[in-house]
Amino acid sequence: MKLLRSIITLLVIMSLLVSCYSFTGESTSNTTIPTQSTTTTSKEFINFDPDADVTDKPETDPYANMTEEEFYANYTPATSYWDAYYRTQHYFMSGSIEDQDQAPTLAENQPKEKGLFIRNTSALYSSDGQIYYVIDAEGNIVNKIYKGAAYVTLEEVAAYVFAFGEIPANYDSNKKAKPTSSSWGKYLRVNNTYFSGNTSKYPYEPVLPNISGCGGELDYYEIDIGTTGTDCDPSYTATIYNNGSKITRGAARIVYTRYDKNGDKIIDINEKYLFYTYNHYNDFQEYLNYEGGWGEMFGNITGGGTISSKYDYNPTPYVQVIRKNLFADRAETTSTEYIEVAFIYFDKKYYIDNTYCA
Repeated sequence: MKLLRSIITLLVIMSLLVSCYSFTGESTSNTTIPTQSTTTTSKEFINFDPDADVTDKPETDPYANMTEEEFYANYTPATSYWDAYYRTQHYFMSGSIEDQDQAPTLAENQPKEKGLFIRNTSALYSSDGQIYYVIDAEGNIVNKIYKGAAYVTLEEVAAYVFAFGEIPANYDSNKKAKPTSSSWGKYLRVNNTYFSGNTSKYPYEPVLPNISGCGGELDYYEIDIGTTGTDCDPSYTATIYNNGSKITRGAARIVYTRYDKNGDKIIDINEKYLFYTYNHYNDFQEYLNYEGGWGEMFGNITGGGTISSKYDYNPTPYVQVIRKNLFADRAETTSTEYIEVAFIYFDKKYYIDNTYCA
């Protein structure tokens, strides 16, 4: 009986796959890169049902009469799209508000094949497109990111930008925006501007994949990540990014693909790239689209160059990754029912394993 069910499920998946189409300033001081920590998630696993989290808008605003002090006194992250929506209306946060260290925290046992890191190709959304489901290195759903919400940590900002191709609500594109002039206060983050990646002008920078500044077809943009400081570059003070009175931008950035060669917003998962640099473009790590998933570091300091030097530089090239659907892997190792859940939503236009189905 189990064999028959497996055969039937395989035939269903194959028929679904057939119906899909491919969618498709200079310093001369030497520095070192700090050791990165690793972690395992303690979050509960979330079942993937794109319709389960789609609810009607509540009739009342739960934060209508709440002060900032009351809201943050016993802070917990948002629990639904509408919860996040109402928080944003009052300039309240939706994600984690923990301090962000400069180096990313890596998941234990990051999956590899043939010695290369795997970049997860699944992109799981609620059926209304307002929620993005974040998985861990083993393919378990461990977090939800809400469109239009406010986020500050590297993990959640990276997931937000990768999922929606835009910045969270608490970001201001203006680099000179001030917390004292913003309703977001100490949670304000700034910058969303074009990143050329022009290595003729900045020879210490590594070349990012298909970047327009080096003759490629993809326009990259950059945004700030607020950290507690940096010990990678003597040009930047080791201090908190936003203390509520002023912003010290530091050296940490997310750099991501925003537009294609036609000037259209990138929606093809094959053209989505997101990198993190915390030493001001000298070295990068690719976001692998799962919690704690950051690729091998590459760039100038990795290659033994001097920080931001236009004379003593040696950037190593982009480190290739293998693209694979980690969520499908999770399904295949659990049960037939889980496989059916993973593939049943093709008609709702979800990216699964480098394909886009209509």
